[in-house]
Amino acid sequence: MSIFFLILGVLAMLAGIAGCILPLLPGPPVAWLGLLLLHFSKYAHVSGRLLTMTAAITILIMLLDYFMPVWATKRFGGTKAGQRGAAIGIIAGFFIGPWGIIIGPLAGAFIGEMLAAPKESDRALKAAVGSFIGFLMSIGIRLIWCVLLAWWFVRALM
Repeated sequence: MSIFFLILGVLAMLAGIAGCILPLLPGPPVAWLGLLLLHFSKYAHVSGRLLTMTAAITILIMLLDYFMPVWATKRFGGTKAGQRGAAIGIIAGFFIGPWGIIIGPLAGAFIGEMLAAPKESDRALKAAVGSFIGFLMSIGIRLIWCVLLAWWFVRALM
């Protein structure tokens, strides 16, 4: 049974890293599941303290994932309308599918800005670009975290 947990842990870790880039999989929770599965195998020792700490950080990163496009929209000069549009785009994107998660915040910020000030298309475009950069930043943060989880995984095996 222990080898089963080890194999599932490796698969979860790989799927978690892939999930950072593919919008269909929630990368950090899946990678954390890999660490948890390793904990239940006899091939490595993963402390409960490490699992608790990494679970808390994983939850924080997943929350940041939703707020990053909205924050970046604001940093790039977007108004409240652009921020709300990005937030609505994030939510709507989940119902559209994998591409909706990528395009939703960008389109939402642009539409929000255009509805608030139709003649200021430059600001709307800047806000949309900011939202997209926020999305890319969240991918980077998730990827760094999943690689760190994979490092703990490999380190526990040694």
